[in-house]
Amino acid sequence: MRLWQSGEFGHGAALAAKGDEGVNKTFTSPLIQLSWHVSTSCLKTIIMFKQEPEFYVLKEDASPCIFGPIEKQRWSYACAKQLIERLIYAEGAENGLDFTIVRPFNWIGPRMDFIPGIDGPSEGVPRVLACFSNNLLSREPLKLVDGGSQRTFVYIKDAIEAVLLMIENPARANGQIFNVGNPNNEVTVKQLAEMMTEVYSKLSGDPPLEEHPIDVSSKEFYGEGYDDSDKRIPDMTIINKQLGWSPKTSLWDLLESTLTYQHRTYAEAIKRTMAKPVASS
Repeated sequence: MRLWQSGEFGHGAALAAKGDEGVNKTFTSPLIQLSWHVSTSCLKTIIMFKQEPEFYVLKEDASPCIFGPIEKQRWSYACAKQLIERLIYAEGAENGLDFTIVRPFNWIGPRMDFIPGIDGPSEGVPRVLACFSNNLLSREPLKLVDGGSQRTFVYIKDAIEAVLLMIENPARANGQIFNVGNPNNEVTVKQLAEMMTEVYSKLSGDPPLEEHPIDVSSKEFYGEGYDDSDKRIPDMTIINKQLGWSPKTSLWDLLESTLTYQHRTYAEAIKRTMAKPVASS
């Protein structure tokens, strides 16, 4: 923080959404989520990233905020992120803080997610693509939570290109809130599961799973307190107008790149883990 206050940095990225321990931590440990977000201090120049745009739909400057009931503690994650956005925006309006807020819509690519028990907590529940990847690597049925929802996915290289444009064009990015996603890659989670199964079978040489996918309840998969919106599709008007940015990578291509990395990195480790004898009770 002292380095920030000294002004020695021209740009900084405040990674304001702590989600590396798994999706389930957003509602099983809501106090951690709230304190993480709210304790983020206002800095001199901020580009703020936030994992998963939970609290808004479509347009950055017009859409209503969507929240679930208090007992669905998943929404503490969304509330905390909206609070820090409002704090940053107020600092800009009242004290001249330079900032750009980035709202990522499912940035996907190699090394973006953990595989439980391999390079992340065994009890953690990662994002949907990593969950499905883990199922494919382990030859287990892919699970659709409450029948699945509808999402978009953008390749990490495209997203980084967008962020670099923000840094390189401060006059056009300062004070802006940008959705960064790919509405052309809109898909139901069931379609995503089927597509990932097809891609993985082709690159790994393994036969497709016979039992695929299966429906499970959110309570069974995540535990108590989970809730979510059925559909989140980004409007890209502002970032296209301000920076001329549009994503390029198709869903098939980003899945092929990501699953190739997952297979090369994790397949053998998961086979070794599965081959270990289970201790008798």
